[in-house]
Amino acid sequence: MKPSIVVQDLTKIYNLYNSPQDRLRETLKMTRKSLHKEFYALKHVSFDVFPGETVGIIGKNGAGKSTLLKIITGVLTQTSGSVQINGRISALLELGAGFNPEYTGLENVYLNGTILGYSREEMDVRLQNILDFADIGEFIYQPVKSYSSGMFMRLAFSVAINVDPEILIIDEALSVGDILFQTKCFKKIQEFKESGKTILFVSHSLNNIIQYCDRCIVMNDGEKIAEGESAPMVDLFKQILTTPKDQKAQITSLVNSYSVTSSTEDVTQTLKEHLILNKDFLEYGSRELEIVDFGIVDAFGHISNIIDSKKSFQIIMRIRAFQEKKMPIFAFSIKDIHGVEVTGTNTMYNNIDTGHLMPGDCIEVAFSQSIPLPGNGYILSLGCTGYEKEDFVVYHRLYDIAPIQTINEKQMVGYFDPDSNISLRKY
Repeated sequence: MKPSIVVQDLTKIYNLYNSPQDRLRETLKMTRKSLHKEFYALKHVSFDVFPGETVGIIGKNGAGKSTLLKIITGVLTQTSGSVQINGRISALLELGAGFNPEYTGLENVYLNGTILGYSREEMDVRLQNILDFADIGEFIYQPVKSYSSGMFMRLAFSVAINVDPEILIIDEALSVGDILFQTKCFKKIQEFKESGKTILFVSHSLNNIIQYCDRCIVMNDGEKIAEGESAPMVDLFKQILTTPKDQKAQITSLVNSYSVTSSTEDVTQTLKEHLILNKDFLEYGSRELEIVDFGIVDAFGHISNIIDSKKSFQIIMRIRAFQEKKMPIFAFSIKDIHGVEVTGTNTMYNNIDTGHLMPGDCIEVAFSQSIPLPGNGYILSLGCTGYEKEDFVVYHRLYDIAPIQTINEKQMVGYFDPDSNISLRKY
């Protein structure tokens, strides 16, 4: 089968200057000395995408994902290497690409059609489908500079999918917009897959990558470091996400020896250094008991901010006692992005005897559970409290200390996955 997209040894280099004057001096050849440093946005990237495949691309910010898509779609020119496209391509890149903000939405529909090689008459045939899908009403006659980001995305996606592309390329744009429109978009993507069309999809939503992509490419520092089935690649990315940027040897080791079941973290070492932490967390308390370390450990034993809602994971706290305390209470809570506490528990609620701590004692508390939350972003808080006589005392609290990203392959509404088993019968 002939590939729809062939990327061969693709490299993109930018020249970085310390000042505009250095750029001008070098351009005018006013010096023989090189005044720039080379930055490799992409480095020798190669892969194929075949008809009917949906391929995801994931990586940290700055990994080269958007640069790659811009070269594939012709927005940027590579420094070396080649890209071969076999089929009509339509792209939904960052908001603003291909739209003139001074034109109305309607004028931009025809402008995009012209860019894609359609005549006005051909776009007339497609216009009603575009308007119906975008569903922005009279705003279609207003300049797009007055649009919200959600309205802009509605129109851009509607144009992209209604021009009969054989190849659809999407760069994170579906993170904008309300849940109903996103649902409509992903339904359309599913229809594209079923009709045998090719989709290349960049997203920070690991749920979407697992749910919609047949396979996945992992990018890091401009290089393709791994490629394979989506779920294992997402798990690999979770480990890379918490690996310091300067530890390239550690990332290479992860890729070379990667196994979902064998890459277990040693939780006897410091945990929190492996997590992404919130710099704006709130900390207070008497510190008579202190939370000295903590971590989130997923079902495979990896310390990670990303968990699978369907699988068991642990929240671990390590506490050191500086004063004698009886029956301290250890707690965690999880809030959504709006600050609403969606779940949490503590040792008192679970009737756990936490004992009698003396100065110098250290204790590790592990909360093991699965939390059937929708795939989304949340934030973790930790606490160590207790009762002294009748008084409630806070020893140490870490509010909003670490983000948690949940992965759930199913879509749902509300705060939790009912995990329904659905059966059908005729009667």
